Amino acid sequence: MKKKIALLTGGNSSEYPISLMSANEMAKQIDSQKYELYVITIRGNDWLVTSGLQCDTTIDRNDFSFTFDNQKTTFDLIIFAIHGTPAEDGKLQAYFDMLGIKYIGCDMLTSALTFDKYTCNSYLRNRNIKMAKSILIKDLAQVNIENLEKELGLPMFVKPNNGGSSYGASKVKHIDELIPAIEKAFKEDKAVLVEEFIKGVEITCGVVKTTKAEIVLPLTEIVYEAEFFDTQTKYTDNLAQEITPARISEELTLECQKISSDIYDLLNCKGLVRVDYFLSNNQFYFLELNTIPGMTANSLVPKQIRASNYTFKQIFDLMIDDVLNQ
Repeated sequence: MKKKIALLTGGNSSEYPISLMSANEMAKQIDSQKYELYVITIRGNDWLVTSGLQCDTTIDRNDFSFTFDNQKTTFDLIIFAIHGTPAEDGKLQAYFDMLGIKYIGCDMLTSALTFDKYTCNSYLRNRNIKMAKSILIKDLAQVNIENLEKELGLPMFVKPNNGGSSYGASKVKHIDELIPAIEKAFKEDKAVLVEEFIKGVEITCGVVKTTKAEIVLPLTEIVYEAEFFDTQTKYTDNLAQEITPARISEELTLECQKISSDIYDLLNCKGLVRVDYFLSNNQFYFLELNTIPGMTANSLVPKQIRASNYTFKQIFDLMIDDVLNQ
């Protein structure tokens, strides 16, 4: 009998449409000969089966099952395609842990830690990972513009402390842009991160580890005309060049791959993650780690997989088999 897999998409953040696109691409890569796949879309209190004959059937959150034609369906495995809350911040992982349902990817603690950019930065900085200086803001009324300019200089980046896909993010080049940028970020989150600008090349690296394999994917170099790699640039064709493998030396490539593997272990990651950096003066500055990276047609990790010795299906098979056999 085929194992039943639930592919979760949607979520409660601005990344909702990106999550739907990721799930659409991921569904194509899961072997239908081996697994019975159901797409579940979550939006607030609406948890619905959104694929197959059971479309629009409500999920019973008491045990994460659904009933259709008097037949109850439960799941052997969960795969997340939700960017942002409630998956990337660990809430759903805690829920499935309590239900005893297996899932691919990072656990609740790692997800919560990496989703909180400031806390993650503090943790890794104490383990000698290089990164930009940053200041956390929780109250707009307490913002000291002069202090921020003195500590971080101009330009600087302003972004939600919890969030992804660059929603609510701004590059501030003039000090009079700072307060509007912070207000914009507060619309996405209750805390805002203000970061020092590191001039360099944006580099990203996908990593997947199982009990049988450790795969550090080819690096991607991101080149764009925009002020930074914003939401529009990320998800619009031809606005950025995402060059894989990156046009850097073999020595720097191996160094970045090792740092990425080390960060994966330091944060106790599982499954497939993506680690982002700025490369400046031959030094890699950690930017952030994505525990549920984008998987759309325009996303970075799928491009890295295509440039590797693996196929998308092989990566998924490795992860699925690994979790089901634990």
